Amino acid sequence: MVVSERWEATPELIAQVVSVFEREDSIGAAARAVGRSHGLARRLLVEAGLVPASPLPLGKPQARAEFDRLLAEGVHHSVAARRVGVSIDTGRYWKRGIRRSHGRKLYPDGRVTGPPAKRAAMHKAMDDVVGTGRLLSLAERLVIADGIKQGTSMRAIAAGLSRSPSTITREVAAHRDANGRYSPYQGHHQSMHERARPKPSKLATEGPLREYVVDALARKLSPEQISNRLKVDHPDDESMRVSHETIYQSLYFQARGGLKREVQAALRTGRTRRRPQARGVRRPRFVDPMIMISDRPACVEDRAVPGHWEGDLITGKNNASAIGTLVERTTRYVMLLHLPDTHDAVTVRDQLVAAMNSLPEHLRGSLTWDQGSEMATHASFTMSTDMPVYFCDPASPWQRGSNENTNGLLRQYFPKGTDLSVHGLAELEYVAQELNARPRKTLD
Repeated sequence: MVVSERWEATPELIAQVVSVFEREDSIGAAARAVGRSHGLARRLLVEAGLVPASPLPLGKPQARAEFDRLLAEGVHHSVAARRVGVSIDTGRYWKRGIRRSHGRKLYPDGRVTGPPAKRAAMHKAMDDVVGTGRLLSLAERLVIADGIKQGTSMRAIAAGLSRSPSTITREVAAHRDANGRYSPYQGHHQSMHERARPKPSKLATEGPLREYVVDALARKLSPEQISNRLKVDHPDDESMRVSHETIYQSLYFQARGGLKREVQAALRTGRTRRRPQARGVRRPRFVDPMIMISDRPACVEDRAVPGHWEGDLITGKNNASAIGTLVERTTRYVMLLHLPDTHDAVTVRDQLVAAMNSLPEHLRGSLTWDQGSEMATHASFTMSTDMPVYFCDPASPWQRGSNENTNGLLRQYFPKGTDLSVHGLAELEYVAQELNARPRKTLD
């Protein structure tokens, strides 16, 4: 007997396939045992009469009838399943005889018996009431109560309402009366009363908490600083607690109501809605060799030793005016450079040299800057101060994050699109002192 173009079925091969199949009850196992394909093993078993050449359609009445006849003759259900062309799991399922569905019984021969008459009304009600979203409705709770009275299982009730069985179980366990019986009306009322939302915001009503937040916003503290400072100023008063997100949402809610000026006065950016930050601008390289930030020593990276600075310029309307900003990486100490007339490379270098030489020698470690044209004379700055200048990669302002954060804070005092040359040296010193007096989360 030739069963393929390459392999000839020998008696030894057929006997081995039959033996493994009878032992493992699997065509695949027989094929693997002899090192042949699944199709070849199946054809050999068909020739041996152990599997049908064309299995009967799964679930057809004639297949079930043949399966029942074989069981009545004493044939094992796995063997009977193979003979009628169904899986062993299907045969095991048919052997059990019935399948329950919402109180109905489905027999292998196709007979269907409905639920008892006293439970028919309950299942009709479950068919009429479907899930109404995340929360249970009163109508669903009434169906649950009726199902419990009629002895319906929790799983059957859940299936009728298209709910998870655990939802029904928790609902019944949580809302029982004094006698231990499930009360749908009491459960519905209690559930609606205990909902976390809607409820008024902590800042929606007058009180000490709102007054504290309003006063802190007037002092130009950020919502996160206010939230953390409350724990320090009122350590034992749990009522004086509010998250920074609650403050932001309160401000943005007011902005949607039309009170945009209050938001612009309270938030540093002046925006009435949140939006992602814009990408940085690529800067050209300088003629003088630059030391990139990747070559910066580890002692600068870990902020363990003070004296290493980050710097940048904030510019005014049409980039016609500017203010220089310096931030010490360890202490976040801020210094501002007065640039009333111009902010070219020579002017910026002279102001940086004057600012750095006013500091003790141990606080003149290094300076990190972006690749802006104002640092074209960085080599002469290094010669005057003995401070190396490390340059960030293009379009990577996050590499001098402390300075970027400070520039954002300064925009609350010096808004974008304004003339920055009108601010004198005394005003810059006042702003720097106010920033240096702010509570810092990173400094605890």
